[in-house]
Amino acid sequence: MQLVAYASEEPPFFRSDEMGSAVHAASLERPVKLMIALEMIGYYDSAPGSQDYPYPAMSWLYPDRGDFIAVVGRMQDINAVRQVKATLLSSRYLSVYSMNAPGFIPGIDFSDHLNYWQHDIPAVMITDTAFYRNKQYHLPGDTADRLNYQKMAQVVDGVINLLYNSK
Repeated sequence: MQLVAYASEEPPFFRSDEMGSAVHAASLERPVKLMIALEMIGYYDSAPGSQDYPYPAMSWLYPDRGDFIAVVGRMQDINAVRQVKATLLSSRYLSVYSMNAPGFIPGIDFSDHLNYWQHDIPAVMITDTAFYRNKQYHLPGDTADRLNYQKMAQVVDGVINLLYNSK
């Protein structure tokens, strides 16, 4: 098991060979069972209409309130997404939704897990959906006082539980 923190995830490095996760994924010499990307896990908003989606029709399947965590993966990673989702749901404190989708869905590959997919390594992203929820994302109002540290800790506890119980 490796815990890896990446530098250079944001532009101008995003989607480049200099992106920290691209360097790490390319350097791996042993098989990887699963990469889990924690991408924006701290912003929650229970107001109606606070959650947006890349396609309006997605609001028929997913909540209109930004008070959940999402587990996202490729179609071929469906079992990993299900396992991560089930473990996070076992905490009983988190509302968890999931999606397995092709890479052309906007946002599906907007983090470090993308670089593992490019090396055919199973990977999932755990996310609060970033700019689809947080209207101050990457703006001056994107401040630490707007984050829900209790929910972030619950997500991390869920990931620790997943790792502890993995074979």
